[in-house]
Amino acid sequence: MVVLDCADLDRAAAFWCGALGYSAESSSTGRYRRLLPVGGNGVELLLQRVPEPKVTKNRVHLDLRVPDLEAEVARLVALGGRRITDSPVEEDGWAWYVLTDPDDNEFCVLQPSEKLAGH
Repeated sequence: MVVLDCADLDRAAAFWCGALGYSAESSSTGRYRRLLPVGGNGVELLLQRVPEPKVTKNRVHLDLRVPDLEAEVARLVALGGRRITDSPVEEDGWAWYVLTDPDDNEFCVLQPSEKLAGH
């Protein structure tokens, strides 16, 4: 399980369910909301409502590996994400953008080179 702090459970659940193709558990109440993979395979994401705003860089973040970098970044921005890097960072055959969710939690959207994608 990965726990992610947020200010608004509904807003965070809408963003991350859309981003990951997850569904929010209907029995979640209080300050927590469980997000689960629709097909059952994947890591559970637990949203935790906290009163304080995010202040510094995340020490742990999600990396979303995708086949079409530009299309996925555009989709995530349309869901409410915000792009931090204006152009892709390129290193060791990978290209990625740094984005934030609506609560300013950083995550990366990355695409391996064609050579690495085949392995």
